[in-house]
Amino acid sequence: MLLFAKGLLLFGTIIRSFTSFAQTLAAPAAKAAASAPIEVMVVGFDHLQQLYDTTPASDVLTEKRQQELVALQSSLLKFKPDIVMVEVDRADQAEADSLYSLYKADKLATRELRRSETFQVGFALAKRAGHGKVYGVDAYSATSQSMLNNGRYIEHYQAALSEMQALSRGAKKQFQAGELTVPQYIRFLNQPTVIALPQRVLYNAPAYVVDGRFREPDASVDTTRIDQKYIGAEFISLFYNRNLKIYSNILTTQLEQKSQRLLVVIGLAHVGALQDLLAHNPRYKVVSAAKYLK
Repeated sequence: MLLFAKGLLLFGTIIRSFTSFAQTLAAPAAKAAASAPIEVMVVGFDHLQQLYDTTPASDVLTEKRQQELVALQSSLLKFKPDIVMVEVDRADQAEADSLYSLYKADKLATRELRRSETFQVGFALAKRAGHGKVYGVDAYSATSQSMLNNGRYIEHYQAALSEMQALSRGAKKQFQAGELTVPQYIRFLNQPTVIALPQRVLYNAPAYVVDGRFREPDASVDTTRIDQKYIGAEFISLFYNRNLKIYSNILTTQLEQKSQRLLVVIGLAHVGALQDLLAHNPRYKVVSAAKYLK
């Protein structure tokens, strides 16, 4: 009986210690959750400069498309961002600062600007919101979906890639033909089901592929450290590594600027991964762009 009582006492002590330890671990997360969350909206784009095929409808610099871009900007400004982040490498911030200063002073004519969403949306949003600066958060690395084109079970990756291309190319052709406005096209891209496609194609389906080689990898890829047995997993790591660095740049920029409402203008392929990373950070609340692109 005495032995049983001692056992119960020991068990109770262990439970209390574990509970105290769990509460200690939970305290920072609870404190972060209790404070006002940092709201972040990641808006995905098909790079506007790549839509241009010399036809007027595909050119975002035409008067009609410029009016549509103003409408898009007005929708996004309803989020009331206090900082705008764009897909510009952090190393190129000085150049972005110089161009934005000219843009704010109306010293850059429309046709002197690039067709990129960085300028047509990012710069425009920041200027209309009265911001003094636009912040680059990219960490560029040369990667291509076509780099993975061989290996066992490659058909699984290729099937997923074909599905994504069929969907995206259909909408892209509609835009280039003038059948979709800029707001309609960007609204389509930011639907959760569309965001999920590149997430699956780039960060899931390639894991099927083994025993292969990268096709014409960029010089920045150290092929001596690539495990060809797991070539698909290596492919995922290259793409995901860039997203982790972008995520880090978003976090550190927010800390430095003490912003509370972040709007990130970036290529669609990055959106799902960034939303997932941000959603698991207790200091952040992810706001869907679809809410403002109605």
